[in-house]
Amino acid sequence: MRMNIKLICMLGTTLLLAQAANYAQNAPVRTEKAVFAGGCFWCMQHPFEEITGVTQVLAGYANGTAVTPTYDDYAQKGFVEAVEVTYDPSITSYSKLLEVYWRQIDPTDPDGQFVDRGPQYRAGIYYLTPAQKQEAEISKTQIQASGRFPKPVVVPVLKFENFYKAEDYHQDYYAKNPIRYKYYRYRSGRDQYLKNIWENEPAPAQRSAAPGGFVKPGKEELMKTLTPMQYEVTQEGGTEPPFKNEYWDNEREGIYVDIVSGEALFSSLDKFDSGTGWPSFTRPISPDSVAEKPDNTLFTRRTEIRSRKGDNHIGHVFNDGPKPTGLRYCMNSAALRFIPKKDMEKEGYGEYLKLFKK
Repeated sequence: MRMNIKLICMLGTTLLLAQAANYAQNAPVRTEKAVFAGGCFWCMQHPFEEITGVTQVLAGYANGTAVTPTYDDYAQKGFVEAVEVTYDPSITSYSKLLEVYWRQIDPTDPDGQFVDRGPQYRAGIYYLTPAQKQEAEISKTQIQASGRFPKPVVVPVLKFENFYKAEDYHQDYYAKNPIRYKYYRYRSGRDQYLKNIWENEPAPAQRSAAPGGFVKPGKEELMKTLTPMQYEVTQEGGTEPPFKNEYWDNEREGIYVDIVSGEALFSSLDKFDSGTGWPSFTRPISPDSVAEKPDNTLFTRRTEIRSRKGDNHIGHVFNDGPKPTGLRYCMNSAALRFIPKKDMEKEGYGEYLKLFKK
């Protein structure tokens, strides 16, 4: 009888674990879309597909005045060659897509791109939301102000109207016909132009912009500058021991910043004693300061919190916090550096002093 009860318990546990794993595997992932035109769509798919967090890139025809365009008539119907990028905003951002976009085109050319001439090859950013429009316009202003280009940046930021997927033989052309693709790309002049403009600039995937022009160090440098616990938490998604970390009971006024990048993440004004032994907050210092990412480990669905620009693991957020948000941002001290209120100005965080004015 004891063996039967034990067997039943074991089978029940196995079933629960299997159900939890199945739920985690099939949990929906929220995605967003972005649409860019940069001349020949063959050349625009591959760069976006290399971005972590991008789930699909389609070559197609955008913002035309008719329906069902084909490769034979899309130009006559007012369409441009474009790509539709589907991405997970908890992993990558629209600003990162924009950064990659500028590195694929000649933004000073109003009449086409490289060897491809005509309105169907004109570059353009097609926004789907007001937020995308704002980010695109800011990004355009910044690329113009960089002084990188000798002529004005003329890429229009336009409202998205429609997108039709191109024929299958156009999809991932670079992979299906690598020799012809490389020959075309080189002969078009695109590679030579981009090399000349961006030769001394690290690729977007190799750097992570944060305050002060932060460039994220490589693994070896991080292992030298961080303690073993800081490295395990921020780079490997570890968790420090409760009640045995630096800030769980810190009550001083100030802000908490990413230990690696220095970007401001949380304020002492939103810190509370959760009784868990980790520093806990009801909200980040601003809505855009952290990124959320689904975490399906430990047979349950959680929401991981990462610094948005430094892309370091900070902790998790739960729905059991106090008012007014009802959230508990359970963070690791090892991922944070505390800046006391009295030192914020001299350390370059003076803009956040307004939070403490009554």
